Amino acid sequence: MQTHYLSALFNPRSVAVFGASNRPESVGGTAFHNLLTAGFQGQIYAINPKHSTVQGQACYASLQDIPAPIDLALIATPASSILAILQACGEAKIPFAILLSAGFESEAGKALQKQLLKTAQQLGIRLLGPNCLGILRPKIGLNATFSKNQAQAGNLAFVSQSGALCTAVLDWAESQQIGFSLVASTGDAADLDFGEILDYLASDAQTHSILLYIEGIANARRFLSGLRKAARNKPVILLKSGRLPAGRQAAISHTGALVGSDAIFNAAIERAGVVRAKTISQLFAAAKILSYDWPIKPQRLVIITNGGGPGVMATDLAAELGLEMPKLSAETLTALNQVLPAHWSQNNPVDILGDATAERYRQVLEICLADSQTDAVLVLLTPQAMTDPLAIAEALIHLKTQQKSRKPLLTAWLGDSLVGPARLAFNQAHLPTFRTPEAAIEALYFLSQYHRNQALLQQIPQPNLNAQGDVPVARQIIQNALHQGRTLLNTLETKAILKAFHIPVTPAMLAHSANEALVAAENLGFPVVMKVASDQITHKSDIGGVMLNLRNAQDLQRAYREMQHKVQTHLPEMHTLSVSIEPMLELTQARELLIGVSRDPVFGPAITFGAGGTMVEILKDSSSALPPLNTFIAKRMIAATKVSKMLGAYRHLLPVCEEHLIDVLVNLSQMVSELPEILELDLNPLLANAEQIIAVDARIRVGRVVPGTAPYAHMAIHPYPLHLEKRLTTASGLEICLRPIRAEDAKMEREFVEHLSEETKFLRFMQSVKSLSQEMLVRFTQLDYDQEMAFIAYCEDADGPKELGVTRYSINPDGQSAEFALVVRDDVQHQGIGSLLLESLIEHARRRGLKTLNGEVLKQNHSMLALADQFGFNRSPCSEDPGLVLIEKKL
Repeated sequence: MQTHYLSALFNPRSVAVFGASNRPESVGGTAFHNLLTAGFQGQIYAINPKHSTVQGQACYASLQDIPAPIDLALIATPASSILAILQACGEAKIPFAILLSAGFESEAGKALQKQLLKTAQQLGIRLLGPNCLGILRPKIGLNATFSKNQAQAGNLAFVSQSGALCTAVLDWAESQQIGFSLVASTGDAADLDFGEILDYLASDAQTHSILLYIEGIANARRFLSGLRKAARNKPVILLKSGRLPAGRQAAISHTGALVGSDAIFNAAIERAGVVRAKTISQLFAAAKILSYDWPIKPQRLVIITNGGGPGVMATDLAAELGLEMPKLSAETLTALNQVLPAHWSQNNPVDILGDATAERYRQVLEICLADSQTDAVLVLLTPQAMTDPLAIAEALIHLKTQQKSRKPLLTAWLGDSLVGPARLAFNQAHLPTFRTPEAAIEALYFLSQYHRNQALLQQIPQPNLNAQGDVPVARQIIQNALHQGRTLLNTLETKAILKAFHIPVTPAMLAHSANEALVAAENLGFPVVMKVASDQITHKSDIGGVMLNLRNAQDLQRAYREMQHKVQTHLPEMHTLSVSIEPMLELTQARELLIGVSRDPVFGPAITFGAGGTMVEILKDSSSALPPLNTFIAKRMIAATKVSKMLGAYRHLLPVCEEHLIDVLVNLSQMVSELPEILELDLNPLLANAEQIIAVDARIRVGRVVPGTAPYAHMAIHPYPLHLEKRLTTASGLEICLRPIRAEDAKMEREFVEHLSEETKFLRFMQSVKSLSQEMLVRFTQLDYDQEMAFIAYCEDADGPKELGVTRYSINPDGQSAEFALVVRDDVQHQGIGSLLLESLIEHARRRGLKTLNGEVLKQNHSMLALADQFGFNRSPCSEDPGLVLIEKKL
């Protein structure tokens, strides 16, 4: 496995500090001092032409004077000097530079930043910053920041756009005995950003959990890809500023990064299996809970308290956040009755009364931790007259130290001066303590919510094979409109596209005069609805552009004249009134809903569901999700709205058919995925009852797509690549289906591996494998199609599809090459299946822009080596293992 390409940044062997100084108040002076005093074992070089020594160390006038190679340049000089420094770094083959320097906020500064980035890219230098605090890697003693704090080594990574927040977290963590695997400040993130750093942290053995502070995202696809990769194995909790418009504007001003809709950001991170904190205090609580490396699972919580009020308040918040407060088992009640006064609460929370001693606390905690229905315990204390806070803390510390249980134990000693020594004892014993019950509950919630959000991370929506949209027809309709200079589709075009994707709509006919309207009404049948048809009018009802229940010719002609007068009042230049005539739909017990599509500046298309009708802007009852959708995600969208409660049976109303509603959401998702031209879409109202669902009014706005744009480039989450499916015939005449692997193939993949011969399994996995573990199965079938690909070949028989072979590649950390593997079922080998699989994989890797495809093959795997020779792979010996052959193909 290759070393990650960011390894030299976060584990450098040598660092050169440009702008090192003797002045303790300067950025360069502080950064150099930190490197010298943090315990870094690598080489440290000061560069400043004004000094011969800095802080007792030799100082070099220029980089050329240093006789050794440098892994990392730390630059703390004025912005105007950085270009020349980068050119010198390029000549010295330095791969990474951290720009601590500020001064890029003005228009001239932004232009300079672009020039620096372009120069760095030409020289092969990756940049962190500018305007950043730097990085800390405590385990190797690296403090490449100008912070006044050092950091303990630990397993928690913290990545932040704000250097100021980094210093606050470091200062707080020092008093809380919390250590870090990495602290990184991205600053303006001109080059390296969250996506690539997360990709590194996902495989970093030192990092067990991750905290993020985000103000804006530059590359949504890369960000979500890194986030999903990290969150598959490690809890990730983030704090994002700019939840409200004023905050978003401040974030844009601060970093210059794009800041999209907060609701859509929430939808994006939920799909990545990540939990969001809303305040800095919640971020601190998350940092504390994650630093203990506890098992991640749903948390059934028991609260122990010596005061009823705090226990009730903690219980309220736990219920609000969805944490389960289980009833105490009969065994636990019996045990508690033996050690507690008769008038204790007899319930959860366990109120052990105001006179509770250290021994009573210890006994009750031991009993609650032993309860199999309990996953975590929160112990509360209020400093009452009979209470000894420190003695009780010491009793709990002693018990937890003696026990082997890994159940989370959290404490909250309320107050200040009376409980200060107890808090200090908890911190020194590395036992989590919080100032309030709410902070402790929120911390536990983050662990529980992470577990729940993993269900969304595992959703890889597949196409609805029974309801494929007619993409060519829809695209032709859009292209015709754009060719005519129109971006807002007319009623007939809109409804034709919706029908092409199996979304039910009312029939409609366009009319440009009262007489044409009458002809249309006769064809459709009275009663009808008349709607103004103009790309200049968004909300038809607001200007009298909708006339309902026109029952005869007289009603229709009168309505046409009235509408013409109202429209011309608002749009005097409109001399001819065009209208759409549609049947008057009388859907009994119908609920008015809305489904829409908008284009977020960061995350691309987003789908919204909520209450429909004319009160949409006022009610603001909606939920959002990023496409692609599947049934699971669509159900979550619906359940997240208030209007969902109206969809069930209520008094005389029958429940809405949820299946029909989900079909519309999933089909619309497919439409948005396949048609990047769609910028906005509204189905409002969408009427639904127990029997049917139908879009009564619809609007689509489109735009041109740049020629040559890759499929699905407009989306933050790469959907299943339907266009790669194909049917082929092998050289032996066997007809097979070849396509990218899907999550639903898990059962077929498991059976495929189980039925391989022991020899074939050994040749593929290079070790003895009976069957795929659940973790491996998820990894093999739930792909991030932007970073990896797997093709399966299968045939159909009476019992269903049977896998014949599979090949896959995963992009290496350098982003330019990929490692591949291939295996074919024993009984169908030497029939051309391997050739077809490998041909498809090579073609896809080439289109993806990869430069090389490489693999490791056992020397005795003669069939694979012969296939590699056939496709022009070069062989080379493996220096680390003589039993392996390295193969590589230039693409």
